[in-house]
Amino acid sequence: MCGRIDILPNKISDAVKAGFDVEWESRENRDLRPTQQVDTLQAESQGFTQVRLQWGIQPSWSKQLLINAQAETVATKMTFREAFRSRRCVIPCSGWYEWKILESGQKQKFRFHAPDESPLFMAGIWFPETDSTNRLVTLTTHPTPQCAQIHHRMPLLLPPDEVTTWLNGPLPKLEPLLKAPLLSLALQPEELAPVQQPFLF
Repeated sequence: MCGRIDILPNKISDAVKAGFDVEWESRENRDLRPTQQVDTLQAESQGFTQVRLQWGIQPSWSKQLLINAQAETVATKMTFREAFRSRRCVIPCSGWYEWKILESGQKQKFRFHAPDESPLFMAGIWFPETDSTNRLVTLTTHPTPQCAQIHHRMPLLLPPDEVTTWLNGPLPKLEPLLKAPLLSLALQPEELAPVQQPFLF
């Protein structure tokens, strides 16, 4: 469900400057997680800007923090539809993490990233807050066959040349973007979590 994001600022800063003329400043965070602040790209009247948002919303009807919205229903679900129509954002990142339970019972962590380590652009929507930092959720979609080996969902990634459409485009032009993009990704296995031992009584 994409609950961890990888941020390596140097390549992100270079790509955002070159593509969107924004002097991007972010801190390295190899384990950015919900409730933390996320640097996002947003459209404004004179171009684009960097805006820091807090990851996750908690509507009055929900007992838990919501960190994702499904791309298939974001345009129609009451919680998300207004933000989808008028408050879209993009999260430039270096990758994200998912976990897979192995036959041994251990959890294997995988880092998803571009093969050349170029930045990825995750689609998001944001929500205004009157008494705290504005908030966001990321969008998820059905995975590519490659990603489906590890998890049944993946972040909605935008090709770099479609970021402007996502931020500024009219609603009819957004529908083709609400699907898993044809982007090649690398899967890098990381540390194994220890097997949980049963309690002995």
